Amino acid sequence: MPAATKYLRREILDDAIALLTFDRPESIANIFDQPTLDELNEQLNLLETEKTLRGLIIRSAKAKIFIAGADLKGFVADPNMERIAFLIEKGQKTFDRISRLPFVTVAAIHGAALGGGFEIALACDYRVASSDPATKVGLPETTLGVLPAWGGLTRLPRLIGLQKSLDAILTGRQFPAKLAAKLGMVDAVAYPERIIDLAAGIIRKNAGKKRTLRQFAVNRPPISRLIRSEAEKTVLAKTRGNYPAQIKALEAVFAGLTLSHEESLANEKNKFIELALGKEAQNLIGVFFLRERAKKLAVDLGESSPRPIKAVKKSLVIGAGLMGAAIAQWLSARGIRVLLKDIGPSPLAKGMQSIEKLNREAVRRRIFSEIEARNAYDRIVPVYEEVPLNDIDLVIEAAVEEIELKQKIFAALEKKVSPEVVIASNTSALSIDTMAASLQHPERLVGIHFFNPVHRMQLVEIVRGPKTSARTAETALRFTKDIGKLPVLVRDSPGFLVNRILLPYLVEAMRLFREGHRLADIDGVMLDFGMPMGALRLIDEVGFDVAAHVARELERRLSYLGPLDDTLEKMMAKGWLGRKSAMGFYRYGPNGKESPNPELGGFQATAPTVQNEGDLRDRLVLIMVNEAARTLEEKVVEAPEDVDFGMVMGTGWAPFRGGPLRFADTLGLGTVASRLNNLRERIGERFAPCGLLATMAEKGDTFYPRDQVSESKADTRKV
Repeated sequence: MPAATKYLRREILDDAIALLTFDRPESIANIFDQPTLDELNEQLNLLETEKTLRGLIIRSAKAKIFIAGADLKGFVADPNMERIAFLIEKGQKTFDRISRLPFVTVAAIHGAALGGGFEIALACDYRVASSDPATKVGLPETTLGVLPAWGGLTRLPRLIGLQKSLDAILTGRQFPAKLAAKLGMVDAVAYPERIIDLAAGIIRKNAGKKRTLRQFAVNRPPISRLIRSEAEKTVLAKTRGNYPAQIKALEAVFAGLTLSHEESLANEKNKFIELALGKEAQNLIGVFFLRERAKKLAVDLGESSPRPIKAVKKSLVIGAGLMGAAIAQWLSARGIRVLLKDIGPSPLAKGMQSIEKLNREAVRRRIFSEIEARNAYDRIVPVYEEVPLNDIDLVIEAAVEEIELKQKIFAALEKKVSPEVVIASNTSALSIDTMAASLQHPERLVGIHFFNPVHRMQLVEIVRGPKTSARTAETALRFTKDIGKLPVLVRDSPGFLVNRILLPYLVEAMRLFREGHRLADIDGVMLDFGMPMGALRLIDEVGFDVAAHVARELERRLSYLGPLDDTLEKMMAKGWLGRKSAMGFYRYGPNGKESPNPELGGFQATAPTVQNEGDLRDRLVLIMVNEAARTLEEKVVEAPEDVDFGMVMGTGWAPFRGGPLRFADTLGLGTVASRLNNLRERIGERFAPCGLLATMAEKGDTFYPRDQVSESKADTRKV
């Protein structure tokens, strides 16, 4: 076999150690698809018969990815049992061949080794990892609705023990190199340029002797049964039974402790197939592809030879409040120098304290080191006086949500920065077009709307006003992707995309509260549906003042929402702002404990007019589905994928359901329209299906192609 093929390169080092390099052409990532596995098996045919070899090192030629895992398209393009079984068995047999090689094998991991990428490393005798921040290992399959099935569930507990394995497998966490070494997932860490020497040293040290794994007491009864029981309780408490992959993975890991290697692999395969054919996995994998789609989002510049768009190296952030400080922290942590501007030293001091706190938390969570945190902090220069702005590459305004103030800021700013500099607003609801009226060149203004908390939320809305140029929008898109966020491109309209859909839901939750429904019922029904938190709990998190401001702005611009009551204003008059004031719908204790606010009774009716749980769910869920369809009808976004991606990434909208429009297809648009009309007749005109939804329901259409829609077999009142 030739030393170099399409996906692999083989060479023999001076001391009879084989070096096998994965290098997928014209790609930043290595993945496992059938051709790659075929080539790997051809290489193994040669390696198994090579009598003079002392060992094998497996590495990647990519800058940031060792091996990203299996090619998911191979599992979802044609999701039938025979095809999936074939791919799993091929991967299992291939990795078993690596584990049975007659000499010592070492995976030299530089970059991300996730899923199948970590499973091939687990099949090796040893693993070494580079100290580069890009290097992470993990088994994230359960976050996609499936489970590791190329030996990960079988091998990892035997390497590091049951408890640590479950912590990794059930959460899908990605572990940086040093933490992975501490847990035993890798054996050693070195600088990137040293990992091949380190791997070769391990081979020479062991002189051909294969590794013998230690025995773990936690892998045997009664401790193993206790660990399983506690893990099952934790999973069910977190998922409320909506994510079957975690339970199936737990069952497979526990069974693998007593089964033979071959039996455990067969169990992995069977459970993977069962999960992969289910609608939860199909939807979660669909969300994964929506994320990949966002990474490739671009604006057609319409130029025959477009000028290259300049990377942002220095930015101006205006406003050192909650959002401005958080944006500055995120940019500085990604190597961008930040000029943080506010009206005086006091707000700047508070902003810098907030940034320092975010950096400390990132260090505690091992996101970056103390030195990296200090360097990031030093990239921020707080200013309140006028300073030269000629070297600024991008401006982000994050001042108070007042249109006149923003117009004044932009009018003054335009004269101080270079003509080609893009000016962006972080507004969550105000009109980009109205703000642009204060500019001589409105084409340079765009919305770059970060979500709170900035360090946790990946979504950024790129809001294109009617005068925003294509080049401005594309600059904002590229900047967003460069800082590790995922963009969705939306048209300037009331509430943009996410807040537009979310607000009717929050208002409806407020109406249910006013009618007398218990907090536990209102929030509980949405937790059962799959939302990360209930609607009233979310209002607490957003803040009463922010929620009320956005609500009034949208009420002014969207007449069909109906009149809003003044409940939030009355609550704010008592000093309640939600979590930020430690009192809202819930009361927040000093140790993170929360409980229902005991003083809510005066804001509610004595008894609810409706007691049916199905009505609660429909009023909260279907009002979002209807508004999601309306954003498509009004071309706030271009495609149903944009709607679903924005809601899943921006609100945590039940990912296993795929997003509101995917959910509507699964339920059936006729069913959705019928239920909305029922609510319209009984409760109010606000539930009337929008024109697009009504028309599609009448025609029997779907938002997605029919071959992508899996009809729900569940009781539709409980979906």
